[in-house]
Amino acid sequence: MTGALATSRASERAGPGRQARRPVKLMIVDDSMVARAVLSRMIDADGNFEIAAIAGTAEDAIEALGQVMVDIVLLDLEMPGAGGLKSIPGILEAAKGAKVLIVSSLAEDGAEETVAALALGAHDTLPKPGTGRFNGRFSEVLLSKLRELGYADRSSIAAKPAAAAPRPALAQSDEPLRLLAIGASTGGIHALGAFFEALPKRIGVPILVTQHLPPAFMTVFARQLSAAAGREAVVAEDGTRLLPDRIVVAPGEAHLMVDEVNGRLVARLLKTKVASGCLPSVDPMLASAGAILGAGALGVVLTGMGRDGAEGARRLVEAGGSVMAQDEASSAIWGMPRAVAEAGLACAILPPDKLARRVGARVEDAPCK
Repeated sequence: MTGALATSRASERAGPGRQARRPVKLMIVDDSMVARAVLSRMIDADGNFEIAAIAGTAEDAIEALGQVMVDIVLLDLEMPGAGGLKSIPGILEAAKGAKVLIVSSLAEDGAEETVAALALGAHDTLPKPGTGRFNGRFSEVLLSKLRELGYADRSSIAAKPAAAAPRPALAQSDEPLRLLAIGASTGGIHALGAFFEALPKRIGVPILVTQHLPPAFMTVFARQLSAAAGREAVVAEDGTRLLPDRIVVAPGEAHLMVDEVNGRLVARLLKTKVASGCLPSVDPMLASAGAILGAGALGVVLTGMGRDGAEGARRLVEAGGSVMAQDEASSAIWGMPRAVAEAGLACAILPPDKLARRVGARVEDAPCK
């Protein structure tokens, strides 16, 4: 086994008089000795992290994860043996809750492998720079992503005692469903896969999806989402018809909104800044769904960092619509759904597959027209 435990000097770097928080424990999985050394040097320069293990293949990583607990696995995709992509489910299972960050030359914007890795459960991706370019901006982005993943669920641990998990505060509307709008960010592609796998193949209403991804990913994302969901999925253009059981995906450079023209639902694209700072943002999608469809609109907020979707959820609920949120245990990062749940806006707080079954139950229970 090439995996080797590493001793951290994070506590030494904290220095006298500085309050040291537990460093985020990492595993580096890469068949390149040079890449392992350079990544280790970058990470070791930041006292927030501890390199707990290193492996040269995915098989070695899975074996090492039986002996050491880590918070994040940095995983290359091009390696001997099974390789990184096919090994993601096995690594996630062996890692017992650790997050996976893909660091690979295959993780380019728009690459099929990138979206496939996210769909299999990877939490984020970062293209590996070319030979001789392991410096500067790459190091900054890498450390930023590691901090985001490593500390996303720790923001209030020391500030206040643990509170009971939020419970659904509202009843779901019993009006016939006319539109389903889903928002997600980090970990969302995997959550969307689980959601659509459990959703009935025909629900008879349009489906909107806002997933935080760069523009270059959207065409590949829509194609893979279509295959996973067993439905047509298209990237929205301004005026795109919203048809029953068709998935319309927000483009990476605009917010997706709902409009009604001559009795027909259509997509509208908006590029102005919103309070969340996200582009695309979940807020305009949910707010417009409520404004146009009221109690006939249902929003679902899945895993993601931050609060995007909370304001849109509030406006959707005020218009008579309903909102569901993913639960903490199944979320990669319980930020967006947590904001909805703690605001008392959710009619259900469940894993993606159970949320999908709730949607199916509402459709089945709808009165005949």
